[in-house]
Amino acid sequence: MPLSVREILLTHPTGPAGDLDTLVRCIEECLACAQACTACADACLAEDDVIDLRHCIRLCLDCADVCDATWRVATRLTDGRSPYLKKVLQACLDACGRSREECERHAAHHEHCRVCEGVCKRCEDACQALIEET
Repeated sequence: MPLSVREILLTHPTGPAGDLDTLVRCIEECLACAQACTACADACLAEDDVIDLRHCIRLCLDCADVCDATWRVATRLTDGRSPYLKKVLQACLDACGRSREECERHAAHHEHCRVCEGVCKRCEDACQALIEET
């Protein structure tokens, strides 16, 4: 059975600063969004109308990379929260919003875009919650 985000954070000698539930939710949503955006971009590449999806592909790949950086920074607990965490969260919030809006444009024709749109929205909400707590 894979180790959960909560479980591994609780093993840290200093423990997390702030609300554990908010932190865990953000990390988990960033992980999910990175995966969903990568999969959506890949699915867009397989579509017949790939040229029309070029902007969606770019935004999804950017979002995946920003989400990946965000969960990594948020996971580091030594010396308290990173001084960069809030800025990274704001970048993630922006990347998720842009990807969500673009996927929404294609959601009626591409199921992967519809699914990705929802995952991006959940990640936006989780990042916003952690920003408000930070």
